Amino acid sequence: MILSSTIRRSPQVLRRLLLNSGSIRQQQNPLLRRGIHATSVVNGDALDMADTFSRRHVGPSDDDTKLMLQSIGLSSLDELVKSTVPSNILSSKPLNLAPALTESEALSKIKTMADKNKVMKSYIGMGYYDTIVPNVILRNMLENPGWYTAYTPYQAEIAQGRLEMLLNFQTLCSDLTGLSMSVSSLLDESTAAAEAMQMCYSLKGKKNKKNKFFVSKDVHPQTISLIQTRAEVIGIEVIVGEHSSSEVDSGEYCGAIVQYPNTYGSVESPGESYADFTKRAHEGNAMVICATDLMALTKLAPPASWGADIAVGSAQRFGVPMGFGGPHAGFLSTSDKYSRKMPARIIGVTIDSDGKPCLRMAMQTREQHIRRDKATSNICTAQALLANMAASYAVYHGPEGLKNISGRIHALTRVAHRELGNAGFGVMDAQFFDTFTVDVSTKGMTAAQVQEGAASVGANVRVIDENTVGISMGEGITRDDVATLLSGAFGIVNPDVTADMSLMEVDPSVARDSEILTHPIFRQHHSETQMLRYLKTLENRDLALNHSMISLGSCTMKLNATSEMLPVTWSGFCDIHPFAPHDQVQGYHEMIEDLNKDLAEITGFAAVSAQPNSGATGEYAGLLAIKNYLAASGQGHRNVCLIPKSAHGTNPASAAMAGMKVVVVDNDANGNVDVDDLTAKIEKHRENIAAFMVTYPSTFGVFEEKIVEIIDMVHDAGGQVYMDGANMNAQVGLTSPGLIGADVCHLNLHKTFCIPHGGGGPGVGSIGVAAHLAPFLPGHSVDPEAAGKLCGSDLCVPKAEGAVAGAPFGSAAILPISWMYIKMNGYEGLKKSTEVAILNANYMAARLNGAFDVLFVGKNGQCAHEFILDLRPLKAVTGVTEEDVAKRLQDYGFHSPTMSWPVAGTLMVEPTESEDLAELDRFCDAMLSIRAEIDDVGSGRISIEDSPLRNAPHTVDDILSEKWDKKYSKETGAYPAPWIRANKFWPSCGRVDNVYGDRNLVCTCPPLSAYEDDEDDVKKVA
Repeated sequence: MILSSTIRRSPQVLRRLLLNSGSIRQQQNPLLRRGIHATSVVNGDALDMADTFSRRHVGPSDDDTKLMLQSIGLSSLDELVKSTVPSNILSSKPLNLAPALTESEALSKIKTMADKNKVMKSYIGMGYYDTIVPNVILRNMLENPGWYTAYTPYQAEIAQGRLEMLLNFQTLCSDLTGLSMSVSSLLDESTAAAEAMQMCYSLKGKKNKKNKFFVSKDVHPQTISLIQTRAEVIGIEVIVGEHSSSEVDSGEYCGAIVQYPNTYGSVESPGESYADFTKRAHEGNAMVICATDLMALTKLAPPASWGADIAVGSAQRFGVPMGFGGPHAGFLSTSDKYSRKMPARIIGVTIDSDGKPCLRMAMQTREQHIRRDKATSNICTAQALLANMAASYAVYHGPEGLKNISGRIHALTRVAHRELGNAGFGVMDAQFFDTFTVDVSTKGMTAAQVQEGAASVGANVRVIDENTVGISMGEGITRDDVATLLSGAFGIVNPDVTADMSLMEVDPSVARDSEILTHPIFRQHHSETQMLRYLKTLENRDLALNHSMISLGSCTMKLNATSEMLPVTWSGFCDIHPFAPHDQVQGYHEMIEDLNKDLAEITGFAAVSAQPNSGATGEYAGLLAIKNYLAASGQGHRNVCLIPKSAHGTNPASAAMAGMKVVVVDNDANGNVDVDDLTAKIEKHRENIAAFMVTYPSTFGVFEEKIVEIIDMVHDAGGQVYMDGANMNAQVGLTSPGLIGADVCHLNLHKTFCIPHGGGGPGVGSIGVAAHLAPFLPGHSVDPEAAGKLCGSDLCVPKAEGAVAGAPFGSAAILPISWMYIKMNGYEGLKKSTEVAILNANYMAARLNGAFDVLFVGKNGQCAHEFILDLRPLKAVTGVTEEDVAKRLQDYGFHSPTMSWPVAGTLMVEPTESEDLAELDRFCDAMLSIRAEIDDVGSGRISIEDSPLRNAPHTVDDILSEKWDKKYSKETGAYPAPWIRANKFWPSCGRVDNVYGDRNLVCTCPPLSAYEDDEDDVKKVA
């Protein structure tokens, strides 16, 4: 294999050898002498803008690229590509994309789009409200790469900051709902409701054959739609109607959902009280879900007080912009007894190797999609960054601040209600918090006329039907805004917009009678100085891309460029309601359609939908498109999904959620799909094959040579091919799913297309489809046009059904990031990024090969954009585990590569194109140094239990402690390489004890006594 042992020499020696041999010579171009990559200036005119992007995004310089190629025995990137990618799938023509824009040009162009959106005062409601993002949170979290470039906190020792804030979020949700267990976020409110329905079915329905689920007609319409999408394919019968007349006590229902306050504003829907309804449901052995609003719950009685089993909702109005629908943090709270069926991630308290309290993701959050087709949820990405914002909002305002905000919102609503009633309008006669309906026909008006009047003064109301509008208040609404709305939309002359303090309180019959947010964390940081320092303290505990490379295989932790991020917080993008009239969102529509067309070109597909708000949701949407296409083609009986054993766990989980039967296909000794086993499985299930799911390049980091043959086999059997886009970073500009022959592919825009991971979300899972599947992309009940031509093709059909997210375009506010990335790169920049991603991986594999076994390579000896290091042989001889290596890397200032996936006992490394040669070498030097420490164990110079490997990571407390009884020096523990001293990152706790945490599950903020120095007190935390 072409992995030269010479490369394991030091980078400086190697560079000198190659330069002296004449293989790399200094160019005479004066721009190179200025230290700018040759790719940086290709101006056709002296006045062209010079702030080109590709050279800033791609890490290695041209000289370093040549050096790296030489080190692996190749002369050019073209030669590398031809040696790595099978010739029968290499594209022979460039992508039809616009020429690359410079950073300033791209920002100017997208600014014109943002300016086409009309920022209005929104009274639409429906789960999305005007809010105020505290500037200290905006600048120091949302716009801070220390927060948004971190990865999911799998390595807890270097993630204690965001783990703490996520625990704050869980505590916030549990406190306000009155339910003891909360997840650390879900994708949105509608998804949370659908996940809760599946919990009900799993707990009460599946074994007891109770497949009915009741939905109150007063639940938000987008939530009803998503519940219907999820329910249909797994055999749950959804009954929508009046909760008072429902038959939830019949014994035929697994669960029910009501909205509190409901979509029209009533605290409880008319008729039977929610307490009596819940009692009836429980008598029928059904569970009750409450879809609710955290801001309302600062004033209203918690759902647990009237018997709700599960509470779901959105934390958007806790300081997160509307963003045309997202991203926002959904929440789900329930009781302890249902914890093992909860979806998504849960942060829990445990202890570290020194017995001190620390945090980590609890066991059930690691077991859902890992359970593959047995999982009850396919959730992988959540909304960590947005949950952190919402928790920070609660910490900053504290209980009294939140009650003041909610009281003011309620007072605004009561003033508008009062003035409209006094003016003769028919207003809703029920208890409300922030929303009420108005029958405008009582004054001879239509809803359309009212909306027209509202728009004329810069506002939007909710048009419910021809005669009825809804008005919802948010934190960002002012007294003058209300006066303007009442006069401009309803024709009230000189409305009285004064209010005494009594209007801040809800009616005692629905009011909360308990304190909120009693934990000290919500009562400490209320000055900006305090909050600023708290956020900085947490940030300092976490390792993110602003410190060092995060080489997680299959995660593509590449640069999230500042220019890409800037538009996200522009008012023209972040302050838009998802259901605003189309004439007010032309800029968004232009940007989304343009992005979808570019993504269709890149993938070789006919159309793309941006609605899926995570990769797993994209998988689900793609499988639904296949399922619905087959049904429309008279092949609805096809229900078998073939999935390679190496697939990511979300693949079988998504297939199971789509109502498909999973059949596993073996891999051969080289990590490829076992064609013989695939042939046998196809023959066995030929008449019932719906889909084959495949990741390409494979999850083992190899371009499989037989991919076209494999796809043809599936097509010949009547099945469709779903390509998982997790590894698109090795395809863009070189090949494409469409060219290879796939029918559908989801794209992780939070990987290949530069949306940051946010410490565990947000993400976007756009799906591209071939022409025959275009009519089956997700629809939306509130905005059917979202499924039409905005998906980039006239083949797409507007429709109301089939939603997979709460908002028509999912997490629309972060789509400008991917738009910017594509526009600033153009075809040449995108292709260069892919080539360098492959080069960086092969360079590192070559440096580390021999010290560690590189598990899989292609026929010519190359990996794709990632590679697997096999630690099993070393473990067998020395006892050193992959976890030991992962934790020891923290002492070197690095996040571990992906651990024990897709092969147990291994590390999968993906450097991406954004890392420069010096950083790649630092990581390789660290790994080679660790290998020397493994050899010390293997030779008997030190036992594994006494080694720095087993005792890693080393904290500052370890080094400062007077007690040091380890058999190596403090310097060896904390500073194992000389370059670490210049930029030392300290893990903030010792190695976490996951077993202890799982046996003593605590998922809300522990009391302060848990953090006392006395060891006995520490161990009382659970």
